[in-house]
Amino acid sequence: MIDVQSRQDLRGIALDRVGVTGLRYPIVVLDQAHERQETVASITMSVNLPHHFKGTHMSRFVEVLNQHHGEITMRTLPQILKDLRARLDAESARVELSFPYFLERKAPVSNARGLMDFDCSFIGEMSGEASEFSLGVKVPVTSLCPCSKEISDYGAHNQRGIITLQVRSTLAEDGQPHLVWIEELIEVAEASASSPVYPLLKRADERHVTMQAYDNPVFVEDMARNVAGRLQGDPRIAWFHIHAENFESIHNHSAFASLEWRRA
Repeated sequence: MIDVQSRQDLRGIALDRVGVTGLRYPIVVLDQAHERQETVASITMSVNLPHHFKGTHMSRFVEVLNQHHGEITMRTLPQILKDLRARLDAESARVELSFPYFLERKAPVSNARGLMDFDCSFIGEMSGEASEFSLGVKVPVTSLCPCSKEISDYGAHNQRGIITLQVRSTLAEDGQPHLVWIEELIEVAEASASSPVYPLLKRADERHVTMQAYDNPVFVEDMARNVAGRLQGDPRIAWFHIHAENFESIHNHSAFASLEWRRA
C-alpha cells in the first residue's frame, strides 16, 4: 500500500515533536517494599520530524511500547527511547508518563491503615547518544503558618499543600543512573512540611497531627528550602526542581515557592 507519511514535504519546516498522547497503558514500576507495583499510566511519546518528511508512523509508537511489556523505569526507558529513534528514523525521542502510585500508610497513633495515592511521572529524552531521565512526584502535606502562630493568642491557621519534586540522578560507576525510590522523595517532602497527610485518621490520630503541625510551623518558602537542603545533601541527585504550593485557608488564593538546582 502507498506510504503517504513518507512522502516528501516541500514547505521546509521541521517539527520539534510529533507523536501520540493520551495513551492509557498498564505499566509496572519499582516498589521499594514489594519490588514491583502495577498501575496505569497516561503516556505521551514523540520524536522529531525532519522538514522533508510529511508525517511519522503513529502505530510504531505503540508497537515499541508493546515490546517492553509496560515495564518502564529509569533503567528501561533509555532502551525504549533508542527503539523509538530507530523505528521512526528520528534524531531525538521523548517519553512522558504520569501515573498514580499507591502506598499503605499507618495512622500515627491508632495504626489504622489505608491506601494513599501519589501522582508520579517519568520523563525520558534522548538526542544523539545523550539521554536524560527525570522522576517526579506530587506529595500532599500540611503546613501551619509561623506568623499566625506568633501573633495569635491561641491557635494558628493551617492548610493542605502540595510539594512537587522532579529529580535526575547522578551516574554510578557502571554508567547507570543511581536509583532513587519514589518512597524516598515522599519522605523528603513530608519531613519538610509541618505534618504529613494521611488517608485514615481516628480521633487520637487527629489530635496528634494537629499538635505535630503546631509544633512545626513552616512557610511555603520554608518547605521549598527544606526539600532543597535535603536533596542537595544526597550525592545521588544531579538536578532537581521543587514547587511548593499552599492552598491558603484564610485567603482566596494560593501561595507558592519554587527553585531549580543542578550539581556543579
